[in-house]
Amino acid sequence: MKNKKLVGKNVLITAGAQGIGESITRHFIDSGANVAIHYFSSAQTANQLTEYATSKGQKAIAISGDLTKEADANALVEKTVNALGSLEILINNAGSLVARKMLSEMDTEFWNKVMDINLTSMMFVSRAASQYLAKNKNSSIVNLASLAGRKGGHPGSLVYSTSKGAILTFTRALSTELGPQGTRVNAVAPGLILGTSFHNTHTTKESADATTAGIPIQRAGNAADVARAVLYLASEYDGFITGATLDINGGVYNM
Repeated sequence: MKNKKLVGKNVLITAGAQGIGESITRHFIDSGANVAIHYFSSAQTANQLTEYATSKGQKAIAISGDLTKEADANALVEKTVNALGSLEILINNAGSLVARKMLSEMDTEFWNKVMDINLTSMMFVSRAASQYLAKNKNSSIVNLASLAGRKGGHPGSLVYSTSKGAILTFTRALSTELGPQGTRVNAVAPGLILGTSFHNTHTTKESADATTAGIPIQRAGNAADVARAVLYLASEYDGFITGATLDINGGVYNM
């Protein structure tokens, strides 16, 4: 049975034109939603996705921006509402490991950069969007955390893992704050998701194989595994799920 709850809903997806974000955007388009696709460098894919949505008779816009800049985050939300008319769903997907650095080689600039990309940008966009989400009786935010935020990640991912752990708490805190306005806030924490630029860049084949061997269901995840869960959490408009984190990792972490 196809999910009809998302037909005609207006969705903003940050970093919605690459990796997991691209898959999330495609799944929303296929579910009949109107999409605002934020991108930082993936202009070509963002434009292809807007064309795909438009070809199906849905509204779509691609918007570039550096979300570590407050002004860009604010402009992103304004442009989204101008193009789509309102905002019902926000997917905070933007984030990056940037590089692997151990504590001994951690410089302040790098620490702040990764925190800004993963955490501060999420606050900026959520803050700008919340007033528009509040105009709907039911609205939804889904944040992208990570298994690294649960377990601490592999060596060299100290700041990334810390920022992702903070997203788990940010999600719980924001769900309490925005609950009275009718906005549910949840997160997903993906484990090893292959076939994305993230792991192509930061994970060796040997490391991926070793990690996969330790996954109970004996396979790595893919972007669609995450996208389906994001859509579910976003679409449960009148649902009772908020402040929750859904772990998508093949059974690696099961607290």
